[in-house]
Amino acid sequence: MIDEVEIKNKMNKVIETLESRYTTIRAGRANPNILNGVMVEYYGTPTPIQSLATISIPEARVLSIKPFDKSSLKNIEKAIYEANIGIAPTNNGEVIMLTIPELTGETRKNYVKQASVMAEEARVALRNIRQDENNKIKKSDDLTEDEKEMNLEIIQEMINKFNKIVEEKFKEKEIELTSI
Repeated sequence: MIDEVEIKNKMNKVIETLESRYTTIRAGRANPNILNGVMVEYYGTPTPIQSLATISIPEARVLSIKPFDKSSLKNIEKAIYEANIGIAPTNNGEVIMLTIPELTGETRKNYVKQASVMAEEARVALRNIRQDENNKIKKSDDLTEDEKEMNLEIIQEMINKFNKIVEEKFKEKEIELTSI
């Protein structure tokens, strides 16, 4: 028999990865997640920006980054530039401000394409999981032909369910990106 719980866990990880990748796509509003992955050189050690500063949203399109240690201000600013997130930081000596620019129609289309590519990558990951599990079932000597067929159907049903989830997540992101 197949381990449905293990397979669902693998598929859920694909969905979680897709969701976390979607948070990195800007939608014209301030979102602290665009700074995920920005590493700041702090006393010779690459450190996540979230560990060095408080990130807040004072206005709909502005991120405020207030470092716990003011001496790290320049390093944080440099790390944001190097991360190439498409937003120039403004340093006033106390806080770094990131003003999120309005998205143009062309930029929105590009972000939707980017989201579509991420959704397709998630579908491929799901198909790979299905293929691995199908191969295990087909090679199994413990199952009868009927049991193998039943298990293959169960996996296909799971794939269909998770593909619908991927499609729903993509539609949500597309609506978020195209709404003004």
